[in-house]
Amino acid sequence: MKKGTLARMVFMGLLLVSLTACAGGGEASSQEAGSRSEDIPVIAPVPEPVPEPEPEPEPVYPYTNPLTGEGIMEDIGARRPIAVMLNNLEKALPQLGVGQADVIYEIVAEGGITRMMALYQDIEGAGDLGSIRSARDYYVNLAYGHDAIYVHAGGSPQAYEAIKGWGVSAIDFVNGPNGVDSWRDPERRASAGYEHSLLTSSSNLLEQMPSWFRQEHKDGYEVGWTFDRELPAGGEGAAELTVPFSTYKTGYFTYDQESGQYAVSQHINGRDREYVDGNTGEKVLVSNVLVLRTNISLIAGDSAGRMSVGTTGSGEGVLFRDGQVWPITWQRESRSGCYRFVGADGGDIPLKPGSSYINVVSTSAQVEWE
Repeated sequence: MKKGTLARMVFMGLLLVSLTACAGGGEASSQEAGSRSEDIPVIAPVPEPVPEPEPEPEPVYPYTNPLTGEGIMEDIGARRPIAVMLNNLEKALPQLGVGQADVIYEIVAEGGITRMMALYQDIEGAGDLGSIRSARDYYVNLAYGHDAIYVHAGGSPQAYEAIKGWGVSAIDFVNGPNGVDSWRDPERRASAGYEHSLLTSSSNLLEQMPSWFRQEHKDGYEVGWTFDRELPAGGEGAAELTVPFSTYKTGYFTYDQESGQYAVSQHINGRDREYVDGNTGEKVLVSNVLVLRTNISLIAGDSAGRMSVGTTGSGEGVLFRDGQVWPITWQRESRSGCYRFVGADGGDIPLKPGSSYINVVSTSAQVEWE
């Protein structure tokens, strides 16, 4: 073999060994680097805590509606309320303007029918009102206790005697004139009859109020009702209430958990009817339902079968609010004051802030709840 050939063979062998060594070294380095990468922990960033949203502060009102206990921006406590007599015959429904009433009184009249008296501390925005019906002396008595301006259309002899004798501020759409506009609704006149079609409006009353009426309470007048959102002690569950007035009318009140109020309905003249405001079509909801028991009887010798209703003194009753019921005693010393609602401890039981529906029934009425 030639020396040159041998030298080239030795060189090629060394080169091959060198390349093999280099390749092996690279693989080892790669594995070692990979091992180091897998050993390094991956730390996820910690999110910043999200703060809880601040609760909306309860609005602070400078004044209170004395009939509802609700906060208001305008001082209307010294203003005389307006009391409107409302028809409750089945053919005259729905009533108009009841959805904005602060207080609704209901009492039986002759023949087993009932009438309502809707009371407004601020009647602005109530819209059309009616149908307006005639006065009875016990409603005049209650309106007088609220120092209210009493709106009606005619009345019994006893009612006119009370209005005149007590100096009641009354707007009478039958034996006026009194300067406040009213009208006969043509649809109601056709369907229910002339006497059940009389309407007026909140704007008419506000804009045309007779100038000789005192617009504010005399110094020292107070409704005297107590309100509190906290529940009184001693209540029991009562989500549904039945109040029978007569064979013609039974009232129903069903607690609505979502609103925290009672939805009103009635069985009237043989039919079940929701109690809605005809201006809006919406159900009437109230925060408080009261049932006051008293002596109710026929007026002796009254040819029309009118009723005598005790509105002063004291008697038993029940208060419903927040899906619960409490026994109460009602007290009213004279016609110049409002009812007082007394709890089992002898103190004034608080109503829930909001509207109230006051049922005045006979001591024998079979009132039920569950």
